[in-house]
Amino acid sequence: MRLRHLRYRFCFHLCTTLSLSVWTALHIFSPLSLAIDALHFLTAYTPDVPEKMLSCITGGVMYGIGMGIVYRVGGGTGGMDIVGGIINKYYSISQGTTNFIFNIFIMFCGTIAFGIEAVLYTMLTFFIVFKVTNSFASGFDYKKNIIIISEHYEEIASGIIKIVGRGVTYLYGEGAYTHQQRKVLFVVAKLTQVARIRQIVRKKDPGAFMIITEASDVFGRGFTSAPSGKHKQKKIFALINHYEEEGK
Repeated sequence: MRLRHLRYRFCFHLCTTLSLSVWTALHIFSPLSLAIDALHFLTAYTPDVPEKMLSCITGGVMYGIGMGIVYRVGGGTGGMDIVGGIINKYYSISQGTTNFIFNIFIMFCGTIAFGIEAVLYTMLTFFIVFKVTNSFASGFDYKKNIIIISEHYEEIASGIIKIVGRGVTYLYGEGAYTHQQRKVLFVVAKLTQVARIRQIVRKKDPGAFMIITEASDVFGRGFTSAPSGKHKQKKIFALINHYEEEGK
């Protein structure tokens, strides 16, 4: 009985897989093939670019943009994308990096068949694809780590919280020479908010010591989750009051 049950399950899964494959071929690949045939006349109007370097750069950028958009929404194109998705899940290595490493290995093997010049141009294209893909997949909304050392730390922290809407953390530091203890401000902000934070620091304390560095991955409230409506309203009112005070 158990063997018969396993046979039924195997046949069921096999039929389901075949049906899904046929449905995918009819609903996705057939319209795609028709679209390619319908737009074939545009090849006559395709400009001829004799410069190989320009072709590599342009093709790499366009291909990288497309792959970055696919990865950003959690999609894939099959093949190495599946392996890249698994590696990204368990080891936090981007899919673009995995594809780049695999393509480099293939190119080294293809040196025998295609020659070194063609392989070098192809490697350049794949490097551009790798950089553009990672940029579009992670987004251009870069984050910054900001460390501020000032005697007016309370005023600066209050301004950052009320005007910029970013959280501030107090770190306790001590000077190695003076042995003077003071509070150090630590802020993680978006790239578009750095200029406003810099203005607040210069206004409150022109002699403040400030360090701004790159932040590769930032997770948590305010970055990976959207703020509530009340938080947005408070931020807007704080900006209005700030600009009214500057006008006076």
